[in-house]
Amino acid sequence: VISALGRSLRSYSGHLMENIIQTDASLNPGSSGGPLVDIYGKVIGVNTAIIQGAQGICFAIPINTAKWVAGLLIKEGRVRRSYLGIIGQSVIIPRKLRDMLNLKQEGGVYIIRVAPSSPAQRGNLQSGDIIITAGNEVINNIDDLHRFLSHTPPNTKVIFKVIRDEKIRELEITLGSE
Repeated sequence: VISALGRSLRSYSGHLMENIIQTDASLNPGSSGGPLVDIYGKVIGVNTAIIQGAQGICFAIPINTAKWVAGLLIKEGRVRRSYLGIIGQSVIIPRKLRDMLNLKQEGGVYIIRVAPSSPAQRGNLQSGDIIITAGNEVINNIDDLHRFLSHTPPNTKVIFKVIRDEKIRELEITLGSE
């Protein structure tokens, strides 16, 4: 039984997996990779993960995503994702600062650290900056940033808006490749 569609889940490496199917299919540790089938025997997903200790909760990658990944692996040997080069966390922007900057959004991504020689460093992102947009996308939290990076090809020039010293600054950054 499908219990939820469109879930998000983090992989062991920290990557955000989107559009995940939640099901009650029985899956034992170590048996990931099998098909999730509908009542007609059509493969609709690839069983991927379980929550340890939770009875009957399994997650599957939709078959269209699995086909896309398989095609890239066959063609290029890997899935290339855009890379920014920061360690960050979701934050709530203080109301006073939002009002001062006339921001409607409540959150952003606070940059804890910028990796040396990374696209972020070359684009002048700094520790303490709060990312609020990437391109035309509002960034309210770390998942929004992961989603943006996974949907934007490497080597794309992107305008990031950040809060620094209580001002909004625009920085052009060319994304790298993981």
